[in-house]
Amino acid sequence: MSITNESRHHLHQRLDHVLGASEAAVLMEHLPPVGWADVATTRDLDVLRAELAHMEGRFDAKVETLELRLRLALRDEIHQLQSRLLATMFSLAGLLVAVQVFGPR
Repeated sequence: MSITNESRHHLHQRLDHVLGASEAAVLMEHLPPVGWADVATTRDLDVLRAELAHMEGRFDAKVETLELRLRLALRDEIHQLQSRLLATMFSLAGLLVAVQVFGPR
């Protein structure tokens, strides 16, 4: 049997008549807002918790992979910049030697 707003209203009226307004309101507050089929159980929450833990593990693995790829890419970029800087320094040193040897006397 599905619970409708109309059936809830009738129940509330009957409880109000039998128990009184205050007690009926307290009892109605303890009923789920929808049918029991729509209420999550502890087992439902455990399943979701397990799925979340699995997803968290996959996320952590992806983050570690991205961090490693970033480190490798940065290391390669730094090595390339060091090589260019070293080549520039040797070129400048050669130019200075050439100016001293073949420059104006």
